[in-house]
Amino acid sequence: MFKKRKKTLSAGGLAALILASALTAVAGPVAQADDLVTHHEFQVNCTVHHRATDDPIVFPNMPGASHEHSFVGNTTTNAATTLSSLLAPGPGASTCLNPDDLSAYWWPTMFRGNQPINQTWHQVIYYKSGILRYQDVRPFPPGIRFVVGSPSATLDAFRTAPGAVEGWECGGSTHNWDFPANCPIGTQANIRYQAPSCWDGVNLDSPDHKSHMAYPVNGSCTASHPVPLPMLEFKIAFPADGDMSAIRLASGRGYSWHYDFFNAWDPPTLAALVSHCINGGLQCNSKGFDLYKPNRGQVLGDNYRLPGRPNV
Repeated sequence: MFKKRKKTLSAGGLAALILASALTAVAGPVAQADDLVTHHEFQVNCTVHHRATDDPIVFPNMPGASHEHSFVGNTTTNAATTLSSLLAPGPGASTCLNPDDLSAYWWPTMFRGNQPINQTWHQVIYYKSGILRYQDVRPFPPGIRFVVGSPSATLDAFRTAPGAVEGWECGGSTHNWDFPANCPIGTQANIRYQAPSCWDGVNLDSPDHKSHMAYPVNGSCTASHPVPLPMLEFKIAFPADGDMSAIRLASGRGYSWHYDFFNAWDPPTLAALVSHCINGGLQCNSKGFDLYKPNRGQVLGDNYRLPGRPNV
């Protein structure tokens, strides 16, 4: 059960300023979508940097209070993490291909018995439109953070959750709401799970770390959560195969799957990717390039940074 804490931002000046900044960042011309639009997304690719029994959203300043998580993105993430601490190291402090994505991403570590299963390759996090009018999606405001899923979820709650996409899969086995009993040798256990993408426009966090965000209803954001933000979809792979009876998450069974996000993107970089890829109806890689529509260009340089910025 998550421990409640006070909101870090109430309705008022700072939130309004952040929202205005986020909207201003994409106030310029938005790329025109093709007549036939099949995607509206870009992906972020990050490797696991460290594991720790910390959770700076649910248990801030309480090191060791959480079950173990695997952290990707910002290399400094710990129990005391704040937006300022995420931004402090500057470019080079991220395990993501985009060095200006200093955000923190984390999820419960997977174990086989008491042995952690190490993830040694890039994990994929999609930034998509969760609404039908993908042209309206805006960048995340700096410092927004939330939890997706719950370590205390039941199997049925996980199965019927609006963010559940495919559940667990391996080989040809899909839509498993707990770990499959067996995965073919040489395959991996994958999980895809979608986050809410509508923001209340005011709070960067909430007591349950969820209620400032909401899932769209019939493809649109509602009056209570009117601001459409990118819809995160974590596609996480674990090198687990064979007999899965000893597989567990640090949080419990497969249906206890959840993840956390703490935004610390460089605002102009995030705004450029949202405008070009999501608003523009493209299927972009981490450079903001759509392989299937090369004529639409690439928003970031080959160093994964906005043009004009130096290599890091």
